[in-house]
Amino acid sequence: MIRVVVADDQELVRTGFALILGSDPRIEVVAQAADGSAAVAATQEHLPDVVLMDIRMPGMDGIEATRHITSAPGTADVRVLVVTTFDGDEYVVDALRAGASGFLLKDTAPADLIAAVTVVAAGDALLSPAVTLRLIDRFVRVEPAPSATTRPALPELTQREQEVLVAVAEGLSNAEIAQRLVVSYSTVKTHVSHLLTKLDARDRAQLVVLAHRAGLTQ
Repeated sequence: MIRVVVADDQELVRTGFALILGSDPRIEVVAQAADGSAAVAATQEHLPDVVLMDIRMPGMDGIEATRHITSAPGTADVRVLVVTTFDGDEYVVDALRAGASGFLLKDTAPADLIAAVTVVAAGDALLSPAVTLRLIDRFVRVEPAPSATTRPALPELTQREQEVLVAVAEGLSNAEIAQRLVVSYSTVKTHVSHLLTKLDARDRAQLVVLAHRAGLTQ
């Protein structure tokens, strides 16, 4: 059973998300929160698998709440799925840095909402659906490209690991990376696991940010 906390300052949105998610027998909505502080408190109390987090909320916003959740020892394993209005929210990069594992549009289809929660709960990053690719492309590009002097130093990566990192940053799934590099699916999973460890990243979403900040993507 996937346990979910829904955080949004609009009661109608919270209720709608909860009803959609609750219709799937694999998902249980264990709490709802109207602001970031309440989301953090609900996460600490219920220890869900996923928090569906709005960005713009009164008091503590979704980015700060995400940072609290992903940095606290007791809740660091909880995945945060950020809800965005796409054209209105310009905080996606900040949310990634705060530890968000993926993004969802508020007007997403019910089936996509359920799929997003199950993907993130499984420990994968919500990078394969087109919506997240569009979001990352739109908002990562608003950040100035790092210069040679400002690029963060990355731990020593093998040539293959760097190729896998670039492919992850392009939004390719493990199967697509395996096809591109002509290696097995399990080999790609091993390389991704090594990248997560070497780069101290929570998930593939953070690998995207690190690749961009290191100047490995266009």
